[in-house]
Amino acid sequence: MDMEKFDNNKNGDIVLKLADAIIANTGLLSEIDGAVADGDHGINMNKGFSICKERLQGMAFSFSDGLLTLGTILLTEIGGSMGPLYGSLFRGMAKPAKGMEFIDIKLFDAMLSVALEKVESIGNAHVGDKTMMDTLVPAVSAFHEATEQGLSFSVALGRMSSAAKNGMDSTKDMVAKIGRAARLGERSRGVLDAGAVSCWIILSTFSEEIAKRL
Repeated sequence: MDMEKFDNNKNGDIVLKLADAIIANTGLLSEIDGAVADGDHGINMNKGFSICKERLQGMAFSFSDGLLTLGTILLTEIGGSMGPLYGSLFRGMAKPAKGMEFIDIKLFDAMLSVALEKVESIGNAHVGDKTMMDTLVPAVSAFHEATEQGLSFSVALGRMSSAAKNGMDSTKDMVAKIGRAARLGERSRGVLDAGAVSCWIILSTFSEEIAKRL
């Protein structure tokens, strides 16, 4: 029986680590986005995560409350298509963990599933459309499969991170079917999708930070 878990109340700073990772990659995200779209992905993401960091810095908050705060800020205070998508993702993740003392593999699996459902309910993108879904869907599936197979929390996190990376990399050879990049048709091939990259940054940061705390 896998007993790996982490304390929800003591690990709110994982959300600050997410903010640091996005802020550090602002230039990269805007550069990737600028190749096929309007280049504002990094700027919008930076804005939302920076606001969240300023609000939470120095406060005591749980992991689930931090996710809820981040999701609400992204949903209500940043523009572009990514605000509502990531806002829904983090708010969805926060839901199953609300009021829980510890987060184990089964609870984190539920958090990822709800997050994916929320994103699917507002977006119309699927795997293969060259969007964040190319990173998110395989990553959530990989974590779910590891959970079903009775693997440990840390192994499941590693599987999630690898699947996210492979999913992100796969967007390079795709033609965009959704969003501004879709207007370029074949010319959108040969570059990664910025949303797929930011999603990988988020999932790999989760994987790294949670694994340290188990």
